[in-house]
Amino acid sequence: MAVQEACCRYMERHMDEKNCVGIHCFAEEHSCQMLQKQSMDYILGHFSVVYQQEEFPSLSVDKLTEILSKDELRVSKEEMVFEAAMLWLNKCPTTRRQSFEKVLEQIRLPHINPSFLRDVIECLDVVKESQGCQRIISEAKNQHLLPYSHRAQPRRATVIVMVAGRDDKGIICSAESFDPLSSQFETLASLPFAIHRHGLVVSGFTLYLAGGEFSDGSTSKDMWRYDPSHDSWLKMASMNAARYDFGLVMLDGYVFAVGGWNEETCVNSVERYDPDADAWLLMESVGMPEEFCVHAVVALDGVIYVIEDGSITQPTHMYKYNPNTCVWTQVAPMHFSRSGSASCTLKGKIYVIGGKDSAFFMNQVECYSPTTNQWTKCSPMKKQRCHPGIAVVDGKIYVLGGLEGKGRFLHTIERYCEDRDTWEIVAEMPAGRSCFSCASLRLRKDGHAINETATADNVPVN
Repeated sequence: MAVQEACCRYMERHMDEKNCVGIHCFAEEHSCQMLQKQSMDYILGHFSVVYQQEEFPSLSVDKLTEILSKDELRVSKEEMVFEAAMLWLNKCPTTRRQSFEKVLEQIRLPHINPSFLRDVIECLDVVKESQGCQRIISEAKNQHLLPYSHRAQPRRATVIVMVAGRDDKGIICSAESFDPLSSQFETLASLPFAIHRHGLVVSGFTLYLAGGEFSDGSTSKDMWRYDPSHDSWLKMASMNAARYDFGLVMLDGYVFAVGGWNEETCVNSVERYDPDADAWLLMESVGMPEEFCVHAVVALDGVIYVIEDGSITQPTHMYKYNPNTCVWTQVAPMHFSRSGSASCTLKGKIYVIGGKDSAFFMNQVECYSPTTNQWTKCSPMKKQRCHPGIAVVDGKIYVLGGLEGKGRFLHTIERYCEDRDTWEIVAEMPAGRSCFSCASLRLRKDGHAINETATADNVPVN
């Protein structure tokens, strides 16, 4: 290992609120790009503590404005950003007054309490003495900002939403969000029923949950939509077939439900949901294998990849389904036989993670390249996990919870860095759970969704 890389890893392991600013400046000066990004993420995620530390007021004006301009800056209220700016100004007020306009431009003043804006910010001498600062204040006060102005936009966070599943007390109905930058959890509206082994996908800024198994053992065919703007669940049109342990995936604006189980019977069908029409349509399936029991599915490059339950066949097979031709095609088999795994896409490849074989719970990871039609073994996880949750945020794979043995629920969260082929445990959930679903969703810091179209790399499906 190179000396520079060893130093970077040492600083990464020992990073905290007191030294992250200095580490970031060091990484930038020495062109340590990965450490530079990791330290910036840490600053943004822990900003409410970082800006009060000794290093922060020593930032250059350019670095300060870079940090304050980020949508991902984690603050409970915008007044906190203004307080950070004032701490920086008061470090060297004489030399920094002329630069304060550049700093003030990065504060989302329309999201600050109007009385605070009028009675505190507007009365500052540094504001009174600058026509540029007065212009910025006037825009905010009179709400004349254009819709595309960055100061009018709320700060946002990409969070992982976790819904329902099973814990050590039984099947649950709760929903939470996890912010990978700040490692904070927030409680969301619970489902009106307890469910596990269901599907969850994100379409733009809306979540869709379908199917699953109820506490009484019956199978659901219901579809529910979660609206982050109102933190509420709304029932939609039901699937044609009840199913659990099936594949639910978004592709080209439609939700596809593939395979699964209904009590003791495999469901050999594919159906498609149109969100605009709130209607399901049974799809044709040419060449779909008989007794096809699905346990993982992803969408990539216009087709749906489906991983067969490894408890049925040896080795585990994967197939791809083209919704335009309705034709199934078998691709290269995996190295390991498994069921209960999690899957996602990242940088044009498919990852299958964890699960169990006929005897053991697994931590093995495999990566499939559609270009070469080959599977590659990746570094194993720190923990064996069956039926975990999975999501992709900012180019990293997060695997949450799962079972590491019969009745042993994990509460840890692991993160995979594809560049290094390494895993690390980064957080702990409030309680262990398995058989739940996750999806990454962009939210405003006030809890509302950002209206943006999600991409294949940030919409993994468990």
